[in-house]
Amino acid sequence: MHFDLQDLRLLAAIATTGSLSKAAATFPVAVSAASTRLRLFEERSGMTLFVRKSDGMQLTPAGLLVLEAARSVLGEAQKLQDTLKELAGQRRITLHLAASTVTNSTLLPAVLGPFLSDYPEVDLQLVEHRSVDVLRVVQAGECEIGVYDGNLINEGVVSLPFRTERLVLLVPADHPLAGREQLRLRDALSYAFVCLPAERAMQRFVEELAINLAMPLKIRVRAPSFEAIAQLVAQHAGISMLPETTARRVEQELPVRWVALEERWATLEMRVCFRGWEALSSHGRQLVSFLTGQSY
Repeated sequence: MHFDLQDLRLLAAIATTGSLSKAAATFPVAVSAASTRLRLFEERSGMTLFVRKSDGMQLTPAGLLVLEAARSVLGEAQKLQDTLKELAGQRRITLHLAASTVTNSTLLPAVLGPFLSDYPEVDLQLVEHRSVDVLRVVQAGECEIGVYDGNLINEGVVSLPFRTERLVLLVPADHPLAGREQLRLRDALSYAFVCLPAERAMQRFVEELAINLAMPLKIRVRAPSFEAIAQLVAQHAGISMLPETTARRVEQELPVRWVALEERWATLEMRVCFRGWEALSSHGRQLVSFLTGQSY
């Protein structure tokens, strides 16, 4: 049988208001036109959807089933309309992504550009947290998607592999540690460090490591970025801990060397997390698929 979305909207409006006249006013359309549309729909379907009473209109058992299906169709139609508006740039979408300092500074910039180019309707809010807090805000629904250190327990979220990164020490090229192939953090804590600002997630992590070793960092200077830190290390202001990706790059540009750390915590198995596939928005699903190469 033939029907259009206006037929379904009228059915839903009558069911909601309990009145043909009130439903007609919501469109707006004449009561006579609304009555004719309803009558024709019932004739085409071969069933009575409403019982007409003195105090309004009541759904029949068949009408209840038709209403449920109608609302489902209307919901899907609205999703399609929203998607078309988004793709046409008429509706902005904001995605919230929580990630650690290392991920935000080294891994995500290289991969998010193509995603944002493919989806110009999307605005992306990057929020920096320690990995344990990334899990917390995703579990609480404060951020739709997170990227965290996969060595942590991840109860309450779906977790998919993203990238592997290592933390290393960056030292001046002529530093006593520059000739070492690898070392433990304890071996470096007697030297002055160049650090990120105290509020940065990675910096809190590094300082906690040093405190746990009962050898707090000797912080000589704080710098706003990995690039600024590398410049200061090259000028003998101190040594620092950086992601290997960044350390390899700056070693090609500056008189510095990077040294591997032996500890297990220095290898970061970064994973993407979210509460559940059904809980993601359509663009959230696209971002997860883009980051992980997996889809459902």
